[in-house]
Amino acid sequence: MRTAVALLNYNGLHWLKQFLPLVTARSAGADVVVMDNGSTEAGTLEWLAAEHPSVRVIALEQNLGYAGGYHEGLLQLEGYDLAVLMNTDIEPLEGWLDPLVARFAAQPRLGALQPKLRSYAEPDRFEYAGAMGGRMDTWGIPFTYGRVLDRCALDHGQYDQPTYRPVFWASGACLAVRLEAYWAVGGLDPVFFAHMEEIDLCWRMHRHGWTVEACSTSTVLHVGGGTLNAGSPRKTFLNVRNSLLTVVRNAPTLSAMRIVGFRLLLDGAAGLRFLLQRQPQHTWAVVQAHFDFYRLFSRYAVSRDRTPRRWPEYGVFKGSILWATRGGRRDL
Repeated sequence: MRTAVALLNYNGLHWLKQFLPLVTARSAGADVVVMDNGSTEAGTLEWLAAEHPSVRVIALEQNLGYAGGYHEGLLQLEGYDLAVLMNTDIEPLEGWLDPLVARFAAQPRLGALQPKLRSYAEPDRFEYAGAMGGRMDTWGIPFTYGRVLDRCALDHGQYDQPTYRPVFWASGACLAVRLEAYWAVGGLDPVFFAHMEEIDLCWRMHRHGWTVEACSTSTVLHVGGGTLNAGSPRKTFLNVRNSLLTVVRNAPTLSAMRIVGFRLLLDGAAGLRFLLQRQPQHTWAVVQAHFDFYRLFSRYAVSRDRTPRRWPEYGVFKGSILWATRGGRRDL
């Protein structure tokens, strides 16, 4: 299967210098592509041409975010069966790619697949962005096998079986997609810009009859936080707004109404907490996210996609992950 390993770069020349040589050396059989997302720092394209002439470069005119940048870049790739959307701050371990390609070849309805994500700083520990595959509780709060809320577990093989684990969503930090499935469901939504866009994509894949999995025999190490750090109000805005849009677009109507009502209350409490912590910029980001959600509501509530809205068969946690962790549960 013809495969492209696509790295989306925005002012990340230091990451490319650190990790691109490893990506090219450890991705035999695939074409490595760098999609430059309108970077403003000098020297990126010149360095790529001089140091990695075999790497194809797609230069976008402006920063379209993760969702828009990859979507526009993939429009310029032709003749590929698979694309691996890989963050520039990732080190793939030896042999990471073969199990992914083999699984797509064996499962014609597999739409998306992620490797095991472990921390670059602590290689024995799962990494926040995706760990061993994404889950969702019935209140629309995402978490993963190996990471619940902000707690990342040590990897001692507890999620290695089955080798290919059905999941709700696969992490956008290193997301392998079958391009037939990607385009069939409409691809990443550029409106999202960044955050939650892979959950929305995977949920739409489920709705259209594609499957989503995580692979325990493929491992990459992720630095994390290279795009927007946890303290960024912009990240707060995107997470709040995009979470609501994802639910409205994909969940059954009654579930969506229940979740949105609960999340608006939860977001209000979060905004108040930010004020008490003297972080008014984050409170304002929550308010702005809600207003933007209201502006976009009709577009997502009345979608052109007539596929029945439903929960995926796998990866749904029955109940509240917040309540379960407060109660001390560890069997999640």
